[in-house]
Amino acid sequence: MMLKRFILAAALMAGAAQADESEIRGTIGQQIERFRADDSAGAFNYAAPNIRRLFGDAQRFGQMVRRGYPMVWQPDSVEYLGADDRGANWTQDVLITDVSGRLHLLEYTMVETSDGWRIAGVRFLQTPEVGA
Repeated sequence: MMLKRFILAAALMAGAAQADESEIRGTIGQQIERFRADDSAGAFNYAAPNIRRLFGDAQRFGQMVRRGYPMVWQPDSVEYLGADDRGANWTQDVLITDVSGRLHLLEYTMVETSDGWRIAGVRFLQTPEVGA
């Protein structure tokens, strides 16, 4: 009986993790679509409260992304890699190909809010080496 409960609990947790991962990818994808549409205000809606406080408004946020993360503003392609539940937040690795064909590996830090998953930070990771 105890084994059945354990298996059921593990299955429920796995299902919840998959749902979180799907929602996280959806949030990132929706923000990128807003950037592609040149919609800073729409993209700012997917920023976590800490980011919203830091930049104050959508215009300043959009300027920072255009200057510091141009590959996110207008990517050629986006590929979702591994996600990790870190307790208070999740991280999602994303491989972005920019319009020049260069690869950029980014780690998104995600927090769950009353409005759903929001982006609390993005940092560059080491880009994987591609063929010699």
